[in-house]
Amino acid sequence: MSVSSPRLSARERLLAAADELFYAEGVHTVGIDRVIERAGVAKASLYSCFGNKDGLVRAYLQGQHERRRDRILRRIEQHTDPRDRLLAVFDSLADSAAKPGFRGCAFYNAGAESDPNGVVREESAANRAWTRTLLTDLARAAGAADPAALSAQLVILYDGATVGARQDPGPAAALAARALAAALLDASITTTR
Repeated sequence: MSVSSPRLSARERLLAAADELFYAEGVHTVGIDRVIERAGVAKASLYSCFGNKDGLVRAYLQGQHERRRDRILRRIEQHTDPRDRLLAVFDSLADSAAKPGFRGCAFYNAGAESDPNGVVREESAANRAWTRTLLTDLARAAGAADPAALSAQLVILYDGATVGARQDPGPAAALAARALAAALLDASITTTR
């Protein structure tokens, strides 16, 4: 369905346009006039639905987080073995990185061009907290000696793989990070025995 399809509400069209433009070009590079034009709505619709551009950026990032969370959880749910469940986080990243149009993490991209104390920072912090908690919980379930320490290492691997996949398109960086994550997990489990 087209971004400007009349079957979508003004809010849905604005979010679809923001998703497309912000991810491809950047949250600060793209002005609200371009989003409004792409969405095919009146300027008043943006202010009515989101208050201002920061409100639209917040909603865009929240949508990015929800889709990312859902992709990762779907991948995790394909497994019953705790080790495989943890490594599925990296499989999900490899899947995303293999798709045409992958431009890395929407949060990293937005953060690179944003005020360090604004809405992007708030939403990025929430996204990272979710990732840390998820990896800590998965590490605990897999039997890691120190789940929080392993999670901190895995977040660094995940971050590096995300940036690597943007720089060198494709899943190779995520798959390399997965192999390193498996080695770290195995070493952590071994130390508990």
